Amino acid sequence: MKTFTQPLTKEQLALLPTDEDVAFYEEHGWFITKEKVIPDEIIDEAILGSERFYRGERDATLPYSNGYSDWKPGDGDAVRNNQHVSYRNKELRKLLLQPIIGAIAARLARSRGIRLFEDTLVYKAPVKNDGEEGVVGWHTDRSYSSNSTSNKMLSAWIPFHDSEPLRSPLVVIDGSQKWSGNEHMRTFNNRNLKELEKQFTSLEREIVEVPIIMKKGHISFHHGLAIHGSYPNYSNSPRLAFALYLQDYDNRYQPFWNNGKQIHHFLDSVCRKQPDGNPDYSDPAVFPTLWSEF
Repeated sequence: MKTFTQPLTKEQLALLPTDEDVAFYEEHGWFITKEKVIPDEIIDEAILGSERFYRGERDATLPYSNGYSDWKPGDGDAVRNNQHVSYRNKELRKLLLQPIIGAIAARLARSRGIRLFEDTLVYKAPVKNDGEEGVVGWHTDRSYSSNSTSNKMLSAWIPFHDSEPLRSPLVVIDGSQKWSGNEHMRTFNNRNLKELEKQFTSLEREIVEVPIIMKKGHISFHHGLAIHGSYPNYSNSPRLAFALYLQDYDNRYQPFWNNGKQIHHFLDSVCRKQPDGNPDYSDPAVFPTLWSEF
């Protein structure tokens, strides 16, 4: 008999991806829930938590103050990028622990369980001109977790409002998770999208940009190797979203070397260690289980 970390309601079970949805995700590299999966009150609490966070209020602190992106007042509002916020803000922690998120991710990844790897709170102010201000460069999330063994990791993207065409929706390049050469595309901060496209275009690759348009309370998911980014916020309102990078049940730590130098992830220093001294990517204090079938 199967048991679960937290059983879903009958209504939530109906929201899980079908076999056809999973096949679509595997072919295209992205998936948008067809119905609202997060109640408005949970998102509204997360908005208030975000406002508290931006005011400098913290419910807890991280053991290190650098090694990760952490916007501060005075850095500019084109893109506010704060990582590991769920460890420091209870409202955002409550949001990511909603079991439906992990359950959907587990179905898409064909995994027995889903743990958090890291999270990022992203804010974009409306643009004041027609330049590149507020662009997030084409990149892959997998490139920022090269110390992980799994290629099934995926991300959940949760806008705190309707995701509309002018309000800087996430944009995924359709089917790009199946391309080669994406695994080290660490170009989040490169605003020159056309120049970046030259790195992965060829006669055999058609670039089809898919803006992730959806209503508040819906969630999108994209594969860790799917190339994605976003354009400036051309609306008259701020754009606020929470991104969760999720690891499947079988993911483990592996050493990663680049140009002869060993590269470490920030959380390698925070989590507990295995008997061999390597970071333990199943440490529940740092990588909480969002959904598990056992």
